[in-house]
Amino acid sequence: MKQSRQIIAEALKENRKHLLETEAKTICTEYKIPVTRFKLAKNEVEAAKIAGEIGFPVVLKIVSPDIIHKSDVGGVMLNLKNKKEVTAAYKQIIENVKKHKKAAKVVGVLVQEMTPSSTEVIVGAIKDPQFGPTLMFGLGGIFVEILKDVTFRIAPINEDEAREMIMEVKAYPLLKGYRGVPPADTEAIVNILLNTSRLVMENQEIKELDLNPIMVYEKGAKAVDARIILE
Repeated sequence: MKQSRQIIAEALKENRKHLLETEAKTICTEYKIPVTRFKLAKNEVEAAKIAGEIGFPVVLKIVSPDIIHKSDVGGVMLNLKNKKEVTAAYKQIIENVKKHKKAAKVVGVLVQEMTPSSTEVIVGAIKDPQFGPTLMFGLGGIFVEILKDVTFRIAPINEDEAREMIMEVKAYPLLKGYRGVPPADTEAIVNILLNTSRLVMENQEIKELDLNPIMVYEKGAKAVDARIILE
């Protein structure tokens, strides 16, 4: 049985609609969608050890089935540069969560690499009541939030459709490089779109999927955050 099927089955058995970020990223990895290196820590000693293995700087995030918006409860710490900072951040996150959401079940704290800033894109999927799994693509940040510069396709998609999606957004010229910023690796985006299409087609319990932001570099790309909601 695929790991993704086990994760989804277990979540539904526990009446959970929101997958933990660790679960969402594990599913992405299974479908060859590149994500930041990550591992779950159960205490501050483990967190410091994992951070050393991943390499600094790192990000720490609370992992809890009861907390969806991690930043709202002080559950995210960025740009931690050494083991001492990681240990302190772990303790602070747990303290913040207890203060803001005392009854929340804490699974642990996610330790992940902090990726260099780059061109940001978003890849998502929703299960449309009429058309079924539908993919979305757009540039991240202001282009999604304010300009709503996104494009859609009904899954499954092929390689040509993935390329069309990328070229359809108004901000596409930014992906070709501008003012000293190197061109983004559009082939990496194509692969992410194709693999996301396969993921949602093979796991029909998925109601929503968000990979945002995805940092796209001159070579390669990595999803920083992954969110999956089940029906």
